[in-house]
Amino acid sequence: MVKIKNKVAIQKMKNSGKMLASLFDQLSSLIVIGMTTADIDRWIEKQLEQKGMVSQTKGYYGYRHVSCIAVNDEVVHGVPHDRSVLKNGDIVKVDVCASFKGYCADMARPFLLGDVSPEAMKLVSVAQVALDKGISQAIVENRLGDISSAVQYEVEKNGFGIVRDFAGHGIGSSMHEAPNIPNYGIAGKGLKLMAGMAFAIEPMITQGSYKVKIDKQDGWTVRTADGLLAAHVEDTVLVLDDGPFITTRNV
Repeated sequence: MVKIKNKVAIQKMKNSGKMLASLFDQLSSLIVIGMTTADIDRWIEKQLEQKGMVSQTKGYYGYRHVSCIAVNDEVVHGVPHDRSVLKNGDIVKVDVCASFKGYCADMARPFLLGDVSPEAMKLVSVAQVALDKGISQAIVENRLGDISSAVQYEVEKNGFGIVRDFAGHGIGSSMHEAPNIPNYGIAGKGLKLMAGMAFAIEPMITQGSYKVKIDKQDGWTVRTADGLLAAHVEDTVLVLDDGPFITTRNV
């Protein structure tokens, strides 16, 4: 069942999104070559504590971190580690879900380090455009498939792959709520969108095949099956009467 947010819940989601976005605003200058993904996670944890936000991933099915950090061929759910040292040319995807006063914001951004290849830059750019295209379809009376189709079309017309095994999701007082939001689908199909719905829309796209595998050692990290690059972006979006409202952007 999809939960419809009232005015109070909507305002709380706007507040939590704004706070999380301000944290990400600082990450672009923080993340540098030579630091580790564990360094990033520790910094994020301190920032969440200072803001009074509660991590939604730490403790989730035994997960021990406040962020997921995926590098290069890692798609999503990358586990921060002191052995994971960032290098020139890396694509670093940081994903954080946290709540403030009981309501969640979920956000992911890619960061490019040093001399990144043109193909990597294009991959990240297409992922961002695909996210924006999907968000533009999050309007009252549209169908869920309109969001999914818009993302898929933008990605595939540029020759990249769309991950099938993972999806976006509803969000609110819980990190994961109904419905699932695939990044591929048919326009005009699926759930009719209503004011008060809230979604975490998150294109996960690949340089080559869309097939993925889960790391057998940590049981979390999702990688491309062919070892090629991946990009991931995410925003929390409210469906409102006057159009989509992105809680996790401060502009």
